[in-house]
Amino acid sequence: MGTHEKQDAAPQRFDVADAAPLLLDARGVVTSWTRGAQRLLTYTAAEVVGTDATGLLSAEDAARVPELAERCRRDGGWAGLLTARRKNGQPVRVMVRVTPAMEPGGAPHWLVLVSDVSGARGWDMSRAVLEQMVAESPVGIAIVDTDLRCVWSNTALESYGGGSPRQRLGRRLAEIQPGIDSEGIETQMRRVLKTGRPIVGYEHVGKVRSAPLRETAHMMSFTRLDDDQGHPMGVYYTVVDITDRHRARQRLALLDRAGEQIGRSLDIVRTAQELADVAVQDFADFVMVDLLESVLRGAEPEPPGDTDRVPLRRAAHQSVDPGVPEALVGIGEVASYLAGSPLIRCLTTGRSWREERLEPLAGGWAADIPSDREETFPDLGLHSVMIVPVRARGVTLGVTSFFRRHHQDPFDEDDLSLAEDLVSRAAVCVDNARRYTREREAALVLQRSLLPQRMPEQAAVEVAACYRPADELTGLGGDWYDLIPLSGARVALVVGEVPGHGIDAAAAMGRLRTAVRTLAALDLPPEEVLAHLDDLVARTADEEGGPPEPPVAAGAESVGSGCLYVVYDPVDGRCRMAAAGHPAPAVVRPDGAVGFVALPQGPPLGVGGAPFEAVELTLAEGSTLALHTDGLLAHGYGDGTADADRDRLRRALEERGDSLDLCCRTVIDTLVPARPHDDVALLLARTRLLGAGRVADWELPADPAVVADARKEAARQLDEWGLEELAFTLELVVSELVTNAIRHAEAPIRLRLIRNRTLICEVSDGSATAPHLRHPRAMDEGGRGLLLVSQFTQRWGTRFVPGGKVIWAEQSLTDPPA
Repeated sequence: MGTHEKQDAAPQRFDVADAAPLLLDARGVVTSWTRGAQRLLTYTAAEVVGTDATGLLSAEDAARVPELAERCRRDGGWAGLLTARRKNGQPVRVMVRVTPAMEPGGAPHWLVLVSDVSGARGWDMSRAVLEQMVAESPVGIAIVDTDLRCVWSNTALESYGGGSPRQRLGRRLAEIQPGIDSEGIETQMRRVLKTGRPIVGYEHVGKVRSAPLRETAHMMSFTRLDDDQGHPMGVYYTVVDITDRHRARQRLALLDRAGEQIGRSLDIVRTAQELADVAVQDFADFVMVDLLESVLRGAEPEPPGDTDRVPLRRAAHQSVDPGVPEALVGIGEVASYLAGSPLIRCLTTGRSWREERLEPLAGGWAADIPSDREETFPDLGLHSVMIVPVRARGVTLGVTSFFRRHHQDPFDEDDLSLAEDLVSRAAVCVDNARRYTREREAALVLQRSLLPQRMPEQAAVEVAACYRPADELTGLGGDWYDLIPLSGARVALVVGEVPGHGIDAAAAMGRLRTAVRTLAALDLPPEEVLAHLDDLVARTADEEGGPPEPPVAAGAESVGSGCLYVVYDPVDGRCRMAAAGHPAPAVVRPDGAVGFVALPQGPPLGVGGAPFEAVELTLAEGSTLALHTDGLLAHGYGDGTADADRDRLRRALEERGDSLDLCCRTVIDTLVPARPHDDVALLLARTRLLGAGRVADWELPADPAVVADARKEAARQLDEWGLEELAFTLELVVSELVTNAIRHAEAPIRLRLIRNRTLICEVSDGSATAPHLRHPRAMDEGGRGLLLVSQFTQRWGTRFVPGGKVIWAEQSLTDPPA
């Protein structure tokens, strides 16, 4: 009897000391009320016995009684939480367990055990329930002793491999799962044993026995178990597989990294390399990017023709191993692929391709590989591959190939999806770089065509020039330089800069350069050249409608341009210059000392303001003028002040070179990076002087009789120079120019001959009236002088000087006399 009662009672009892029993009949009427029930609910037996038990419950739970009664009859009992009402109406949360009971005589009754759980954490469950909960939990759970040997584990841990719970008993983690970081995990266990503080959310990545070829991620939590005296007994830990979440985080991190690192420039090759560099970080072991040749030139992609071998250009590759041992061709080299290879199929179809396991005996894809570099996939250790076309705006630009070598798990569909997302982002950057390359090359060709292809021959200065375009992020600018021969053996040196970048800036630069050359032909002083140029830019901008809007008009783009205009005369070494919003030139004296011209700064062209001012100085022979745009000093690392910039330029110019060209390149290389943010132009001009033996001049009285004497003196000078064959033409020119000066101008009258690369004859007078070339009729007696001069000389013209004008004519020293 006692044994039987124990067997029946064991599964029905509460593990609670204060459970209050009461008895209900089959209709739910209270038939027995105990003191424990009275203490719990404050009703006396007289108040409760004979009443319906639903009156003891809250209205919500009372409505559930019919359903619960049906479950008791069907299942032989019920257990759960209900809300009872005390005598004063106060609700109390109770744990209720209902079991069938038989009253003597056979009448059915229900035994109800009630326990107050209002102050408890929840159910007070039996050991059987607790064991069921942990044993059947889908979360891996285990307990280790203080020696970190397994003493208990649940069934869920079997899914990770390492044996059944019985096989795990007495074993350390390194024996159960040798492919994970057991030392790091046990370090966490020891910390919990020592401190008693639990560790929650510890993540680790490794290879478990159930998946030895792929890395899996797990989250673990550790809690110390103590005995009744508070001494540590061991560690209770849980394991949750978070591989999917871990890989999702890796993918997001890779895409974030790609967004930050790919497309930081507008260089095609650099962008392709950024893609390869990003992809080998925790994703692939070897990546190669092959692009169509036309793409690298910036042209529209040209699909491969009908040929057995398709050439692609290796734009980038990267490997987790130093030196990229898997690469069979170098960056920049041509890789030829067989037309039927997966790589070319992806190129032509625009669809990706994946092979989880490369066949060891599969043939190679590439052709024309040197024999000393020809290797198969197994030779290179490559076992899994994905090929993704580089497509942007509906056009295929090339292909990107991803290989795994050290990663044992093959590429799966999720990896292919990630690779396609990664490549699609990079493809847009590559196509942007391609489009920019095309525009940049067009602008560069335009600008180079507008810059001097070679400096004109002249004897006034020795010149050298360097131009370095801006990098792809800034775009090509509108800097220019020029050397313009003037009359009287003089030269004009010009450096200018147009604001903005790209083709518009190059076109505006060409327009300004043409205007400067046109104004230079008028032989105006520098300040007047800039004044006319300023008027031209302002007027053109007004005619084109004010502020520029895309596409920018060249005239509007010219507003705010800078220009430095210098005229040098090799006869006396005088140099006159003016600037419009442009840095003053530096002067390197023959002894190597460097100084800067104190040049008043005029306003930039087209913006209006104070008139332009000129300065004049005399340069010793062998002095070097350094004219430059502001980009030359825009890349310093000092305090950025004008004095600091000038010191940098001074030190660079003090470095003597074997030649002026070498000196020019040295200054650029010293002050300007290979890929500057702004384009740079530098023009160096080393002065020469015409010796006294190459210039002859005479002051003439305003007397017609002096014309004959002037012819004789000119002829005699030609004899001294050994140019007797030019005497006839020169005497004709001298006669006509001196006669005109005496008849139509004012004193003083001077005749000057200059032996330069041409023979120059100049007649100056005190009149500001310009002569005009006439075409006389057959019966006219005069008016043929300048017409004859224009016919017999190479060129002629007039320039105005303070106090008068100069009429000049040039004869070739090499061409036969007319």
